Amino acid sequence: MKRLILPALAALSLSACETPQPMAYQPVAGPRAVGYFEQRIEPGRYRINFHGAPGAPRAQVEDYALRRAADLALADGYDWFRVYERAVSWDRAGEGPRVGLSVGGMSFGRRSAVGGGVGTAFNLGGGPALTATLEVTMGKGPRPPGPDVYDARGVRESVGARI
Repeated sequence: MKRLILPALAALSLSACETPQPMAYQPVAGPRAVGYFEQRIEPGRYRINFHGAPGAPRAQVEDYALRRAADLALADGYDWFRVYERAVSWDRAGEGPRVGLSVGGMSFGRRSAVGGGVGTAFNLGGGPALTATLEVTMGKGPRPPGPDVYDARGVRESVGARI
């Protein structure tokens, strides 16, 4: 019996470890999942978010958000898009080791029970998870000049080749 306790405790400790998520260009599947989501503000105007994997480079997360803007523009029949606002935020909630301790008890008339547990978790993801947010407007025809105006097809081709 004593031989089983140590391996069981080791297995429980390791099962609590977080595994890093790979970067993927996909719709977000949950509150802390990797992927994109957008909100249509009005025709031709969107707020786009891309939530990256823990430790993903900022440039990569921003590129994925630009790719989503290009895909939306082309899907809606537009040729270009302008980024009016951009921001990057990070989620540090998963960083660092965590230890939890719990104790509980219950009475059943003449009998009572007491139980306890200890758990650990370590973030193996490599750092905070970044979220890039873009607010974009879209247009048709020749692309107007400006550093924040992007050709939708060009972005899809160049960023798509890196994804």
